[in-house]
Amino acid sequence: MVDQGNQLVEKSIEAFLLALEIYNKPTIKYRVEGFSFFICNAWELMLKSLLLKRGESIYYKDTNRSISLNDAISRVYTDKNTGKRKNLEQIIQLRNTSTHFINEDYEAKYVPLFQACVLNYVNEISKFHSVNITDYLADNFLVLSFNYKPLSNEEIKLKYSPEVAQKLIEQANSIEVLSNEIKSDGFVMRLEQKLYITKHQKEADFSVSIDKNSSSKIVIAKELKDPYNTHKYSYDNVIEAVGTRLKNKKIVLDYQKGFNKFVLNLVINFYNVKENKKFAYKHVIGRQEHYTYSEQFVEFIMDEIVKRPGSFVKNLKQNR
Repeated sequence: MVDQGNQLVEKSIEAFLLALEIYNKPTIKYRVEGFSFFICNAWELMLKSLLLKRGESIYYKDTNRSISLNDAISRVYTDKNTGKRKNLEQIIQLRNTSTHFINEDYEAKYVPLFQACVLNYVNEISKFHSVNITDYLADNFLVLSFNYKPLSNEEIKLKYSPEVAQKLIEQANSIEVLSNEIKSDGFVMRLEQKLYITKHQKEADFSVSIDKNSSSKIVIAKELKDPYNTHKYSYDNVIEAVGTRLKNKKIVLDYQKGFNKFVLNLVINFYNVKENKKFAYKHVIGRQEHYTYSEQFVEFIMDEIVKRPGSFVKNLKQNR
């Protein structure tokens, strides 16, 4: 008799290897989309096998339909704030929108997320099923190759329609915002490029100099003008950021459900946030409009809560 759990593990490994193979082939134009699909499939099969090992059903009650990846994740990773769970949930979102809104132009934005997902899988399949992935491929193949020259926001706006450009930029901003809030290698593997000045030309990768005859002058930019740079937080990002910071500081809000949409709406309305350009920016595309928010706004909320955590929500309710 075929062991369904072992069969799922074998299929999971195959899906994982396909994800890596597709991503590490630079000639494939849809490698980001292909990776997203197969890595999610690998995780789904691996987690379902674990649930079977635990003696749990992987089917919805009274149906022959197996549970979704999201449901499998919530049953295995019960803490919503773990880096691994946040990572998977973000990749699922990317998979669901990849047909239209993921492409090679923003590839470098996603790689830290993808790389963490790869290493998380390697660790978890070893932990849950005693499988050593290096028995199937050399460990150097676990490192994703990518193009480290993503287009700037301005280049994205010029290349794509306003609707697509907006989605691409906001999606990338969301990953950046969450990676700064969630201090965990389980969520992203940080890729840093640092520049150092050296007087030894042989040690330098490139050189810079001042040309006295240049018609262009050096200008210090004192203020960022692009709202996609100054107001990176989506509505949901604000909730995530404030909730994470409250947890890290061990601050308990005077509202049982914590900092959620209800509380954020109270804040936005009470402080007239949408009229404050330092806190909010209105994006208008055609007949549609929506707001994104700044780091200043998140810090403002935290400062106000810290002043009176035991009565913050109560005061907002009384004055709405």
